[in-house]
Amino acid sequence: MHRRTLLGALAASTLAASLPHAALAQAAKPEVWEIAIGNPDAKVTLTEYASYTCPHCANFHTAVWKDLKRDYIDTGKVRFIYREVYFDRYGLWAAMVARCGGEMRYFGIQDMLYSQQREWSGAGDPVAIVEALRKIGLTAGLTKEQLDTCLSDGAMAEAMMAKFQQNAEADKIDSTPSLLINGEKHGNMGYAALAKLLDAKLAE
Repeated sequence: MHRRTLLGALAASTLAASLPHAALAQAAKPEVWEIAIGNPDAKVTLTEYASYTCPHCANFHTAVWKDLKRDYIDTGKVRFIYREVYFDRYGLWAAMVARCGGEMRYFGIQDMLYSQQREWSGAGDPVAIVEALRKIGLTAGLTKEQLDTCLSDGAMAEAMMAKFQQNAEADKIDSTPSLLINGEKHGNMGYAALAKLLDAKLAE
């Protein structure tokens, strides 16, 4: 398991101050929308807590996500919620790029962030990492202006951090990826083990 201290290690103000642009947008607290797909009336809700800088999360996305989506989410059996975890400023920036595309593009950008995790997260200094993230955003169809706006939005960064802390405290999250099946917490696992748990909940 990829374990780090999630709460109290990074203050929202510190994360906001570390955004790629010096001038931070000052605005009313923005809404941080829930990242969710699938049947809202499904009997089972699966919530994943994950960080874009967590190698185990990238592996889960590569090894489990495709089958999970095909067999349970697309069929209407499971409602899926993805909750971002911010271990560091790079994970926060990646999440801001993903959200910059809106709900329609989020999971497409997520695919690129995870499949290219080693390249962008290991690009070197913060400037190089920002440029690598920008390249992903541009490939996804975002404009330079859109990315500039998203990556300089200090109010959104603080709201995202506050939402993350609230959710992680409520669900007692201490590692990533963490999976909640109808509120019951589980650690990282392969597809076969996850499918067995989901089938059991669906059969109740």
